[in-house]
Amino acid sequence: MTSVQVEPHGPEGRGSSQATADTAQGEGYQRGLGARQIQMIAIGGAIGTGLFLGAGKAIAKAGPSLILAYAIAGLVIFFIMRALGELLMYRPVSGSFSEYAREFIGPLAGFVTGWTYWLFWVVTGITEVTAAATYMTYWWNIPQWASALVFTVILYGVNLISVKLFGELEFWFSMVKVTAIVGMILICLGVLTLGFSDAGDTASFSQLYDHGGFFPKGVGGTLMTLQIVMFAFLAVELVGVTAGESKDPEKTLPKAINTVPWRIAVFYIGALIMILSVVPWTSFSAGVSPFVKAFQQMGLAAGAGIVNFVVLTAALSSCNSGMYSTGRMLRDLALNGQGPKFFTRLTRSGTPLVGTTFSAALMLVGVWINYQWPGEAFNYVVSFATISGMWAWIMILVCQIRYRAKADRGELPVSAFRAPGAPFTSWFALAFIGMVIVMMGVDKDARISLYCAPLWAAALLLSYYVLKSRNPEAFNRRPVETAGHSAQQSGRRPGGDDRD
Repeated sequence: MTSVQVEPHGPEGRGSSQATADTAQGEGYQRGLGARQIQMIAIGGAIGTGLFLGAGKAIAKAGPSLILAYAIAGLVIFFIMRALGELLMYRPVSGSFSEYAREFIGPLAGFVTGWTYWLFWVVTGITEVTAAATYMTYWWNIPQWASALVFTVILYGVNLISVKLFGELEFWFSMVKVTAIVGMILICLGVLTLGFSDAGDTASFSQLYDHGGFFPKGVGGTLMTLQIVMFAFLAVELVGVTAGESKDPEKTLPKAINTVPWRIAVFYIGALIMILSVVPWTSFSAGVSPFVKAFQQMGLAAGAGIVNFVVLTAALSSCNSGMYSTGRMLRDLALNGQGPKFFTRLTRSGTPLVGTTFSAALMLVGVWINYQWPGEAFNYVVSFATISGMWAWIMILVCQIRYRAKADRGELPVSAFRAPGAPFTSWFALAFIGMVIVMMGVDKDARISLYCAPLWAAALLLSYYVLKSRNPEAFNRRPVETAGHSAQQSGRRPGGDDRD
């Protein structure tokens, strides 16, 4: 066990700021993300096209009871994030999910988690940049491939310049999304209390139960929306990937994680209560943004253009986050000998050059494939995003359960940010995720993602054993020793990376 793991947390260890500096040096990154940026990355990670667009389909399936589904799922997300927070305060590292899986479960789990989370963001980046290009046609009749190319190149450049610029761009992306939701809530509240706009005469909180009750499609209809709800929350865990580049993770990360309940309460539950009180749930359908529908019902023609801009921002935010996380995941795998060594290279500003470039190139290929063959084959790949994203949540919970058991036995230092109610809350969250996966198998529209998972798992297992046979040492040594060990062997500083 290395000092990075134990000394910062032990009763006689060094201060947390020194531990943070050691971790940053060991990984080779620069800590350029401040509290303001971390907060908005955490907020923006919970708000995406799943809310702005996907909620329309969920409302049509469940009616007003979707509010309850978001509330319960939001509680589970909070349990997941507190479990992640406990691990992050134990050891804040950039490749957090795969690093913890490697330490507490084994090298195979770390390998699978790292590559699966990487694939999740590549696929998400492909779909989001393609969606962003589609949204541009609302204003201008320009080729979709041209917009996709421009967006990808711009976001790629931003991610290579510095992590601080990435954080600044993500801050403003998140600000647009937050402003849009708060604005919608205030407008709906004004319609409900003052009665202005075309919807003023019918707007009422009674809309939540007047059209078939709160559960118009029964409890079964509500359960069938859980996979849509959980998909909307994917990327909330991104704050964990920023741990290795946060200026003061001991303060900023717990604060960001503890804001999860009010974020979900305001941006999801609050927004849905307002919208469904102004517009009857029977007016919504799949493929139509509930925000657009609400503006139309209120007679605000400009609302459609505003929402289109917000959804464009949400898509670009997701793609930006994808480029950020993919490069870090590939580098973490390479540092542990579970990926090509050239992925360890950093720019002088401390960004993973080759990993980000490789991922951005795949996103461009995916856009081209989607443009050429927008049929079922591509949909099979896209549908895998949900199940691969939930795999990261499962690993977070399992690792937290194992870490807590070791910490309680005195084998590891106690985290300064312990998850309340754990490990029972973590077991509850795992059971809930299991139920969601079962519901995905029942739903014919979501079942396709479960077909893709075994194929990806088989490919990963084959790759793992091939790589292990060629370099068994990389799969046997302790995870946090990898970077330092490589540096000592080669005479380079910890991090073992080449800088351009």
